Amino acid sequence: MTQLTINDSTCLPEGSTHKILLPPTDPNADVLEVSGYRLVYHNGACPRVYRAYKGDSMLGLVFEHLTHWSNAVDNIRHQEPLSAAITLDEFMQAAGVIRKAKEEQLGAVA
Repeated sequence: MTQLTINDSTCLPEGSTHKILLPPTDPNADVLEVSGYRLVYHNGACPRVYRAYKGDSMLGLVFEHLTHWSNAVDNIRHQEPLSAAITLDEFMQAAGVIRKAKEEQLGAVA
């Protein structure tokens, strides 16, 4: 994964280079390991935003609030980060099945 940097004079000191999207393997990355998933801190104060990985694949974003976790695909307040990551994973799997079925259906029509 390529290291991305930004130079934005509106939010950073002049000449500052700020690292964003640290890969999970970066020693400076804030990584939270939860049963089969890795949550890598991305940004935010409240909620803190984590990128959720399963293996080497990024699933999406999980948000840490003061009292709960969420994942932007449901309106449920999850008590644990694992619950939010599993729900996100299940959503992505279902979306993949639907997408594949639509592609097969379009292929049959053409």
